[in-house]
Amino acid sequence: MTQQPHQPRPHQPRPDRPTADLLIRAAAVHTLVPGEPPRRAVAVTGDRITALAADPHGLDGLIGPATEVVDAPGATVLPAFDDTHTHLILAGHSVHGVPVHRATELAGFLALLRERAAATPAGDWITTTVNWQELNLAEQRMPTTEELDTATDRHPVLVRRGAYNMVLNSAALRLAGITAATPEPPGGVIERDAEGRLTGRLINKAIELAERVLPRPGLAERIDGLRAASAAYAATGIGTVRDCLVPVEDLDVLRAARAEGALAVRVRALVSGFAVRTPEEVDALLDRVDAWRAAGHEDSELSVWGVKFGIDGGFEAGALEEPYQGQPCYHGRLLWEPKELADAVDRVVGRGLRVGVHAWGDRGLRTLLDVFEEVLARRPGLPAGTLVVEHGGLARAEQRARAVALRIPVTVQHPLLHDGAPTQQRAWGEERTRALFPLREWLDEGAMLAAGSDFPVGPYGAMLSVWGMTTRRTVAGVVGAEHAIERSEAIALHTSAAARLTGESADRGALRPGAFADLTLWPSDPLSCPVEELRGLLPDRTVVGGRTVHRH
Repeated sequence: MTQQPHQPRPHQPRPDRPTADLLIRAAAVHTLVPGEPPRRAVAVTGDRITALAADPHGLDGLIGPATEVVDAPGATVLPAFDDTHTHLILAGHSVHGVPVHRATELAGFLALLRERAAATPAGDWITTTVNWQELNLAEQRMPTTEELDTATDRHPVLVRRGAYNMVLNSAALRLAGITAATPEPPGGVIERDAEGRLTGRLINKAIELAERVLPRPGLAERIDGLRAASAAYAATGIGTVRDCLVPVEDLDVLRAARAEGALAVRVRALVSGFAVRTPEEVDALLDRVDAWRAAGHEDSELSVWGVKFGIDGGFEAGALEEPYQGQPCYHGRLLWEPKELADAVDRVVGRGLRVGVHAWGDRGLRTLLDVFEEVLARRPGLPAGTLVVEHGGLARAEQRARAVALRIPVTVQHPLLHDGAPTQQRAWGEERTRALFPLREWLDEGAMLAAGSDFPVGPYGAMLSVWGMTTRRTVAGVVGAEHAIERSEAIALHTSAAARLTGESADRGALRPGAFADLTLWPSDPLSCPVEELRGLLPDRTVVGGRTVHRH
């Protein structure tokens, strides 16, 4: 018997149900609701999911005159992804910077600066994009002050790599008041060469010497940067970002961008606590956060998640139990005395906010868990998820067991390992670099994980991250293949697990009636397509709260 092709049934809107604003028919709608098989249709009304159906035409009764119907018989629907550790504010600043991330060698790097200088009035600052790694340049090093001076001596130049590294030219060093006699600030490095001369590089807390003299762009420029940056996140399938380094004054910038409809993603802000040390400074920061929240600026699209601290450095300053490769007396840097950090964290959670703390090396993570144990002892009823480890990069078995027992969530970011593997191998050696982000072990041991990018150290992108977690590919080849996880697990870390981290499981992270209509439409099924396809896979559409924020 010949099977007849399916004929769509005539549809009439049901009088007892509102018509849908958007209806998608697809090959598969992966709801990520445990035990629920894929659906074939999803309907959206307002900012919420109205219904799902196993039959692609099972929701045709919700079609009205204004319904947008998307027929995508070869496509797949998933929840929109979260990037649970990223830096949208930095991405917004970087939009207008010199695109040095495109350079492959220092000559091209300097040529881009020279080109910008030719079009910039003398005396104006020139800054760069931040998402690049020096070891990915042919020379495998940072530019020096002298080299930046060859690009321009008529402009102060600030080259930023990531959040905690800068190189300044001579004009910028003069404006910042930095000389060979300038003492290093606590927790910071003013780099000098073997003869004691400035190289122009500032690391960690030392970058504040430059930031305090860097002109702040106007509000319109800031909003324009956030508009472009958030749209770029959405174009990769990301619908929510947890920005882990928001200066408290930039909460007003985010609010203004939100008011103008410039944010294509939901934002969960971690206010930066990196500039505070004393109890009085912590309290002053929290007073400003409380005032902003009390003014009613928060909603489902923009809210303060908590406060961010850092206990150690990164690739070249993470605190290790054993010394760095080739540096027998160097174990990285702890940025806080444990008792002082415990006091600061306690003050934050006492105000009802949550805390995320950067910990990269195994000594850093061990010390942080000591701090968290102290805080939990002071506040035994503290809800699970109030204290979060950001990165937990080199997590040994004992530390993983402690985090699981304490019910401390951990955010992990394969993209930063992808771009940073050569830098880390040079500092720590291949064995410790291979041990970074032991995702397989974390999950098998019952850890609460969520995934992100740590842009600008790593590139953001929903499926780029899934590809990395399932292959362990990096610019240095496969690193730690034994720690790879399955695609379904990687997707969950960006969706259902991410919503659990932010405390929003009832509204986001899975596709169910009544949940926010945060979803993505993919041209092929990320759960079954060839694994190498994941690396460049981009969504045809990203929807946040029923609003299409990206369309291919």
